[in-house]
Amino acid sequence: MKVSFLDLKSINGERREAILEALARVVDSGRYILGAETEAFEREFADYCGVRHCVGVGNGLDALELMLRAYGVGPGDEVIVPANTFIATWLAVTGVGATPVPVDPAQDTFNLDPERVESAVSAHTRAIIAVHLYGYPAPMNELREIAQRRGVRLLEDAAQAHGARYHDRRAGALGDAAGFSFYPAKNLGALGDAGAVTTDDDGLAASLRKLRNYGSSGKYVHEVAGVNSRLDEIQAAILRVKLRALDADNARRAAAAAQYSRELSGTPLRLPVEAPECTSSWHLYVVRCGEARHALAEHLAAAGIDTQIHYPLACHCQAAYAGAGFSSEDFPVTNRMQEEILSLPMGPALTNEDVAHVGRACRVFFGGAGS
Repeated sequence: MKVSFLDLKSINGERREAILEALARVVDSGRYILGAETEAFEREFADYCGVRHCVGVGNGLDALELMLRAYGVGPGDEVIVPANTFIATWLAVTGVGATPVPVDPAQDTFNLDPERVESAVSAHTRAIIAVHLYGYPAPMNELREIAQRRGVRLLEDAAQAHGARYHDRRAGALGDAAGFSFYPAKNLGALGDAGAVTTDDDGLAASLRKLRNYGSSGKYVHEVAGVNSRLDEIQAAILRVKLRALDADNARRAAAAAQYSRELSGTPLRLPVEAPECTSSWHLYVVRCGEARHALAEHLAAAGIDTQIHYPLACHCQAAYAGAGFSSEDFPVTNRMQEEILSLPMGPALTNEDVAHVGRACRVFFGGAGS
C-alpha cells in the first residue's frame, strides 16, 4: 500500500472544474495583473482572517520582507525569530538589512518560548516574528504582552497556519500584521508561488500596496523605491476557489491527526499536543522519535509510506548564516529537534485506511501489535 506524503493531484483534482472555470474567467477578462480577481481574493481572505486588509504579493518570503520594510525595520535593528523555522523567516530579516536574534522554542509545542523571548529583547529590537510552526498557533497573548511593554512590533509568520485559531481568533489577526505563503503544498495553496500580508493597520496596508508595485500608487508615479511582487490574477482566482474549501479541508486534516494520535498511543513516539485555546491547521503531523528516527523512516519507506523532516538542518547550522556568529550550544532544543523529528503523511486527501496503515507500520516497528 502506498501512502503519499501529500497528494496534491487529488486535492486539486477535487476542484478541477471550478479551477478551470476560474482560469477561463481570467483569460476572458483581459486583465492579468492587479485586477478584479486579486481585489476579490484580498477582500475574501481579509474577511476570512477577520482583519480589514489583505495585500497580495508574489510569495511568502516577500510577504515577510515587505512587512518588515513597511514598518521601517532595517540596518542596525534586531528582530527576534525562532531558532527552529524554515529559513524564509530569517531571510526576510536579513533581506531588509536587520539582524535575526534566534531563540529556542518551548519543548512541548516547538513554538516561541515567551521567557526566552523576554530575555532576548534589547534596545535594538524592533519586532518579534512568531511562527505558527506546523500550523500550531504560537502563544500570542504572552508575546503580545512582551511586545507592547517593550514597544516592539509583534508579527506573524502564518505560512503554515491558514485557518488555525487561537482563543477563537484566526491566524492572520493575532499580531500587528501577518505574512502568508500560498505555495502549492500549503493548506491554502495556489498552483505556483503566491503570498499575502493581512493586517488591521491602514497605514501599513497602504505602504505595502505601493512597495509591491514598484513603489507606485499611480501609473508612472513612484513615491518610494519598491519592488515587483504582485499576486497575479490567475493565482488569485485559484485561491478564491480553494478558500471556499479551506475549513472543510482543515477538518479532514484534524480528523487524520486525531486518528494518528489514537493509532500511535502507547508507542515511544512523542506526539503533537493541542491546548484548549488552540486549534491547529495541522499543516504537518510531526512526531519525535529519539534515536530511532532514521530506522523508523526506512521502515516506513519499505511499507510504502512517505515521510519528511521539517527541518533537517536548522538555520543557525546553514552555510547561509555561517558568518553570523551563532553557536549551536545556544539552541539545545532546536538541536535535538533536528535530530529527532519526523513528519508523517498529512493532508485532506489522506484516508482512514492510509492513517491506519501508517499506525500499524509504526507499531510493528516498535514491537507492538500490527493489527
